Amino acid sequence: MNRQELGMFLRSRRERLRPQDVGLPSGPRRRTPGLRREEAAVLAHISTEYYVRLEQGRAPRPSGEVLAGIAGALRLTDAESDHLHVLAGTAPTRTRLHRRDVRPSILALLERLPQTAVLVMSAAFEVLAWNDLAAALMEDFGGLAPQGRNLARRAFLEPERPDTARYGISDAAEFRHQVVMELRAVLARYPTDPAVTGLVDELRDASPDFARLWERHDVQAAPMLTKTFRHPVVGQITVDCDVLTLADRDQRLVLYSAPPGSPDAEALALLHVLGAQASDYLL
Repeated sequence: MNRQELGMFLRSRRERLRPQDVGLPSGPRRRTPGLRREEAAVLAHISTEYYVRLEQGRAPRPSGEVLAGIAGALRLTDAESDHLHVLAGTAPTRTRLHRRDVRPSILALLERLPQTAVLVMSAAFEVLAWNDLAAALMEDFGGLAPQGRNLARRAFLEPERPDTARYGISDAAEFRHQVVMELRAVLARYPTDPAVTGLVDELRDASPDFARLWERHDVQAAPMLTKTFRHPVVGQITVDCDVLTLADRDQRLVLYSAPPGSPDAEALALLHVLGAQASDYLL
C-alpha cells in the first residue's frame, strides 16, 4: 500500500468534483475547490475520520468494499478505479524490473510490415525495437544510446524550436500529457524498479511542464487514433496510430500506417525507398 500516493490521488479526484456533479446543492461559495471531505465520506458510506486519515496517508489498508464506495463517490473511471486499487495494495503489482527484451517473433514481425512504421516500446517509453520505415519516419534509433531512445525524455527534456516539435508531430502537448498519465500508472505497477522511479524523478526535477502535469494525478490516457508528422523530406504525413499491448512483457507495439492508395501511403512508400537516408534530414 502506497499511503502517500493514495492520499494525494484521492485528494486530487475529490477536488475536481463540484457538489452538483454528485447531486448535492452548491450552497454558499466555498473557500477551496471540490467536494468537502465529509461530503466524500458520506457518499462513500464511510466515516469522515477514516476518509480524512486516508487522504493524510495515516489509515490502514481499506477493504475492497470501501474502495468501491470511494470510487463511486468520486465518480472514478474504470482506469482510475484500477489505479486506486493498485495504490491501496489490493491489486497485484509487479515488484520486479519492467522487461526490455523483445520476443524474437515480434522482432521478425517488424520486418514483415514494410509499408507500416513499427516500433516496440517498454512500459517506461524506451524504444526497444523498430523497423526501417520507423527509422525513416522518426529517426535512426540505432545511432542513439539507450537512454536517448526514451520518448518521455525526448518529449520533455530536449530543447525544441518554438515553431516545431520532436519528429514534427502536431499533437506534442497531447503526447506529453499521455506520457505523464501512463508513467503514473507504470510507477504504480513497478514501485521498486529504479529505472522507472529514476525516470520519474529526473523528469519531475528537470521539467516544470512534467511536474505540473504530474501533480494533476491523471491516469486515463485518451487513445491517439491518428498522428501527423511534418517530415523534412516528404512533407506532412497523417497516419493511423494503432497500439497493441504485449501483455506478457508489458510492452507496446506501435504501428503507423495509412490507407492504401492515399497520398499518405504514397509518402510512406517513398520513405521506405529512401530508407535510412531520409533520417539524415530529421531534426
